[in-house]
Amino acid sequence: MSRENNNTKHQVGIAVIGAGRIGLVHCEALTRVPGVQLVAVADFIYEAATTAAEKFHIPLVFQDWKEVLKLPQVHGIVVCSPSDTHADIIVAASRAGKHIFCEKPIDYDLKRIDLALTAVERAGILFQLGFQRRFDANFRRVREAVKSGEVGTPYMLHIVSRDPAPPPISYIKQSGGLFFDMMTHDFDMARFCMGSEIVEVTSLGANLVDPAIGEAGDIDCAVVSVKFANDCIGTIECCRKAAYGYDQRIEILGSNGSVNIGNNFPNTAIISNSQTIHRDLPLNFFMDRYKEAYAREMETFVDIIQNHKTPPVSGLDGRIPVVLAYAALQSMKEKRTVRVDEIDSTASVLAHPKM
Repeated sequence: MSRENNNTKHQVGIAVIGAGRIGLVHCEALTRVPGVQLVAVADFIYEAATTAAEKFHIPLVFQDWKEVLKLPQVHGIVVCSPSDTHADIIVAASRAGKHIFCEKPIDYDLKRIDLALTAVERAGILFQLGFQRRFDANFRRVREAVKSGEVGTPYMLHIVSRDPAPPPISYIKQSGGLFFDMMTHDFDMARFCMGSEIVEVTSLGANLVDPAIGEAGDIDCAVVSVKFANDCIGTIECCRKAAYGYDQRIEILGSNGSVNIGNNFPNTAIISNSQTIHRDLPLNFFMDRYKEAYAREMETFVDIIQNHKTPPVSGLDGRIPVVLAYAALQSMKEKRTVRVDEIDSTASVLAHPKM
């Protein structure tokens, strides 16, 4: 979207629910989108909301998110609150006629996801899910290379996703687990970049990084093999710790060649001397790696409200990775390949992801 075009659009009032780390990222991005007025911020921790309000000059501050939905000047909400609150907020916001951007997940329970998405559909409001990697220029280029046929007929996919350090154990306990919390992003990228649905999942998991993660009931390393509806195959590997920084890579091999992207670095300098050749470590975490993607994500949300466009990342795109996470968890526990339609019979007939 160009600045010139945005200046001609009507002003959009936005409220942010959740003023933690990702809420602040979205607040900052929204302050730079022409035509946006940040109307209100809410957080269960009132001090977090007031801090955000002071930093971004937001006039109204609440502890109870329900108060935000009463404001007629709010056209859309950005949901960044704890995961277990998302479904309730979506239902209430839909009934209030507010357009919704929601960080993943909608919920970890498929029935609650369906209730939330039914509320969205009945209200006729616009709903965009927060899978920021779809807005990253590098991942979009991979998708375009497949979609345009540059690499020919796709054969195989490989995704590497490694965090620089594991999150606190308190987060692990309420995260839903590695498949639901971390790998859902990779399931989404697999669908997005290959343009085909995953129909089979085979997974292995281990607890190698931190025994406390295992004691909390989770794994910290996983490898998942997937089969797509178009018969292509792929692998996804996730690890909670890579000592050298945030590691995000993908490769797709096709009949005419391959496309791959590596990590982002703070600079392109390579130092060479008589002992070694080296460069600085990759950007250290997702907020640095995807800063521009988060900005584009908010620009897109505002644009779909201003022009009543179809959201590029739908509620269905949020539901499918949760189904895949359940399939991966069952595969690991039962030590077998799990068909996705064992978990959810509708998965095999879902629409392919949009660009």
